Amino acid sequence: MPGGYAYDNDVEVAQQQHACLSAMLDDFTRTRLSSVDTPAGPFRCLEVGAGAGSIARWLAGRGAAVVATDLKPRHLTAGTGVHVLTHDIVAEPVPDPPYDLVHARLLLIHLPQRERVLAKLAAALRPGGSLVVEDWYIRPEHIVLAAPTPADSALFERYQRMLLDILANDPTWAARIHGEMLAAGLTEVNTAIHAPVWPAGSAGALLTTVNLTLFRDRLLAAGLTAADLDHLWWLVTDTRSGLVIRGHFLYSTIGRAPLPEP
Repeated sequence: MPGGYAYDNDVEVAQQQHACLSAMLDDFTRTRLSSVDTPAGPFRCLEVGAGAGSIARWLAGRGAAVVATDLKPRHLTAGTGVHVLTHDIVAEPVPDPPYDLVHARLLLIHLPQRERVLAKLAAALRPGGSLVVEDWYIRPEHIVLAAPTPADSALFERYQRMLLDILANDPTWAARIHGEMLAAGLTEVNTAIHAPVWPAGSAGALLTTVNLTLFRDRLLAAGLTAADLDHLWWLVTDTRSGLVIRGHFLYSTIGRAPLPEP
């Protein structure tokens, strides 16, 4: 997205990134989306920043007509119930509203215009429709639960702090989503928080290799050495390393557009 999105679907590791995020988060996201009231018949869904489309395909399998958007939708495949659209949610109007369900995961955290975009998505709901926004609340402190040595733990936390500076997003945004939905006029707002633990070799640990690849030069410029990066790679990929990390807190917030007064 212009104005802040740090990850590009054109990069070589984009598919790996999408695969890791899907393995990490899809079960929780599906549980949250399953809790949303949708019409008994076919319903309209907007999946914003759809990535590789795992959630869009799942929604289509539940009877939704899904518009799956991305700035560069090269990893999205149209199919039964899924229409793929190249779209910039910051600069362009919401495509073809209204919707019964709008979902955005790990998108708004990267956008400086996040509050305005959330309000735009809320306004695209049909009366009684639901907006589901999921973003990470990022706290590098105490992210390492176990490591071979205290120095390894300190290195991983240092890397996390550097990555936060590189991404330049708002690590506390997720905690404000609930209030922003209320301010946008949504009702029945509820939030659930998901923070699993990831040992070396698991999807949550392997996501680190995506960042080490994408931001290698910037991490080096920030003060890590090539040996540091190689050691981090070993810590997260070798199942025998002993590293165990806490996942970032995924805040999943659901709000509903009010129904008209009888």
